[in-house]
Amino acid sequence: MLRKYAVLFGTIAALAVPIASASAQTALKWAHVYETSEPFHTESVWAAEEIAKRTDGRYKIDVFPASQLGKESDINQGLTLGTVDVIISGSSFAAREFPPIGVTYFPFIFRDADHLLAYTKTDKYKELTGGYEEASGHHITATTYYGTRHTTSNRPIEKCADMQGLKIRVPDVPAYLAMPRACGANTAPIAFAEVYLALQQGTVEAQENPLTTIDAKKFYEVQKHIILTGHIVDHLNTIVSQSRWSQLSDEDKAIFTEVMQEAAARATKIIVEREKALVDTFKERGLTVTEVDRADFEKNVIEKVTFEEFGYRKEDWEAIRAVQ
Repeated sequence: MLRKYAVLFGTIAALAVPIASASAQTALKWAHVYETSEPFHTESVWAAEEIAKRTDGRYKIDVFPASQLGKESDINQGLTLGTVDVIISGSSFAAREFPPIGVTYFPFIFRDADHLLAYTKTDKYKELTGGYEEASGHHITATTYYGTRHTTSNRPIEKCADMQGLKIRVPDVPAYLAMPRACGANTAPIAFAEVYLALQQGTVEAQENPLTTIDAKKFYEVQKHIILTGHIVDHLNTIVSQSRWSQLSDEDKAIFTEVMQEAAARATKIIVEREKALVDTFKERGLTVTEVDRADFEKNVIEKVTFEEFGYRKEDWEAIRAVQ
């Protein structure tokens, strides 16, 4: 009888070992809408592997690119529903939960990528991301430079008034509309996937995006001019869901934050280097690349657009502009 019990307990103990080790690893889903070739994906994969290393394999993070888990609005909702644990998304979506954080999309708030990165180390950044966390429950761990938005067109543009009556495709995001409308352009919210065809067919005669996007989507094939308006220094946030963040120990929170910020810095460096090379590339392709009077564009935006209409606070804009 004793032998039977010994065998029985031995069997139970043997079965318990794989169960315990399996439960020791936590699986997470990391989602974004960018292609696998883009640094937002490659550095997310790096971060997932690095977190696994630094936590001794306690976390297994699978990265789902190219809208595999839904459009940007879907994955933002997924944070709350618990269908995703980590996402990369723009502040325009965070602003739906906490409008003031959207001021970072207001035209000409940032001078360049370095200014954006300097802002992420300030108390104002902590205040705005903290306001988003209080409103949504979700935690922003890092911010990545996405690229500086410039304009392409089939007509030459040097100053704001040259955009009067221009038919331009702009994403249907309030702050993105500010500069073109302040300059008298007619904006059209055409779906991103349809922009090339719309430019080719003349439905619109201009669009705006970072140089890396202009290159990747081959907009240069159907546009004559690249106008370096630099009106928005765009960025993306890495966000961990409330449910996941609350379950992490302080030690793991520190690891997640450190790795995600390292990944953001790596992606930012890649984007900055690509942008520098692209100006010459576009010139070699026969396009006219024009430096504009940015002060003229900025003056028109400040005079004709209010912060309040977007739910932004002027004091936030002033504080961020003053960052050195």
